Amino acid sequence: MISAQTIEKSYNSLKVLNGVSLEVQKQEIVAIIGKSGAGKSTLLHILGTLDKPDAGKLIINEQTVNNLSSNDLAKFRNQHIGFIFQFHHLLPEFTALENVCLPAFIANKKRLDVERKAKELLDYLGLSHRLEHKPNQLSGGEQQRVSVARALINQPALILADEPSGNLDTQTSSDLHQLFFKLRADFALTFVVVTHNLELANMCDRCLTMKDGQFLS
Repeated sequence: MISAQTIEKSYNSLKVLNGVSLEVQKQEIVAIIGKSGAGKSTLLHILGTLDKPDAGKLIINEQTVNNLSSNDLAKFRNQHIGFIFQFHHLLPEFTALENVCLPAFIANKKRLDVERKAKELLDYLGLSHRLEHKPNQLSGGEQQRVSVARALINQPALILADEPSGNLDTQTSSDLHQLFFKLRADFALTFVVVTHNLELANMCDRCLTMKDGQFLS
């Protein structure tokens, strides 16, 4: 699913990633842990094609993404990768349903099909009664489940999660962690999760530790 080979990334004189390599198999759930500044989020942004490496090769779902144009990269990202972030990044002026629909509208899918799919996902996530609520009317856990539905709307093969439970209470965090494994089973998803939560990290198929822009062996 993912083959990242000797990825390097610097910002000015600061080297953040120092020849990082990572292989992730289909339907695997991989956690990346490490102290702040180790390079975890930078690597995740590169895996998500939100940022480009200075050197190295990145293959996702059999597509070498390094040399794609900006437009082709945006299309690839929209079609193949879903994102879940710590602070949800829901648009406050839109309802839960509208927030979930947005990535599919960007992909120019038909409105009726998109809204039907979004309602199915929100129902699957226990939010069928919250379709017309805006983010400020939802709890933190509900907002995060809306963001999960949004990540799934285009039926991606890969989900990248950056501190997905970092802003949630203990019980809601535990529920979210269990949900990831249910999603893997029900939707055949692959996950890469950056986290400080050791409970989640220890549940994953593999847990990798980053330090100074490299994985510890």
